[in-house]
Amino acid sequence: MATAHLPESTLFFTAVLAADEPALAAARAALAAEWGEIVLASPAYPFHYTSYYEREAGARILRAFLAFAAPFAREELPDRKLRSNAIEKILRAEIGGELPRPVNLDPGYLALDKLVLASCKDFSHRLYLRDGVYAEITLSYRGGKWTHFPWTFPDYASGDYDEFFVQMRDCLRRRRGQASPLTRQVW
Repeated sequence: MATAHLPESTLFFTAVLAADEPALAAARAALAAEWGEIVLASPAYPFHYTSYYEREAGARILRAFLAFAAPFAREELPDRKLRSNAIEKILRAEIGGELPRPVNLDPGYLALDKLVLASCKDFSHRLYLRDGVYAEITLSYRGGKWTHFPWTFPDYASGDYDEFFVQMRDCLRRRRGQASPLTRQVW
């Protein structure tokens, strides 16, 4: 029988879809004010994988990822998802304009072996956490690379963000005091 133990801390991040650069800057400022120092920020990637968000955020959507410095316990994920929904509403009012949802925030965490996203939508591959929040493993880190699943969102499955996710993973490894991948093989 295995003995129950708490998992190691993870790296908290938020995935941001934004209508434009000013909306992305507003989201970054709001999230830093809420969750503290941003330890890593991705470039703004053009989001061209689906037209699903165009009615809410326009045709030239940007995707970015912000990773935060503070240690993160996995059980905080539902609170972060609910708070990110509230921040979206605040940003919608502040940014104004004709777009109904100029910013979309999806919090998650990165562990050494997986990338997890929170959602308020149930689906067959998502596990219920609490308070109307679900979680899914979106990517798995195996054999020295990120791998996707049949349910993984097309942009995450594309590999376009893998380099940044490796940077996030390296940040977590440094935080835990583990050797670099050049000196020690993990997974």
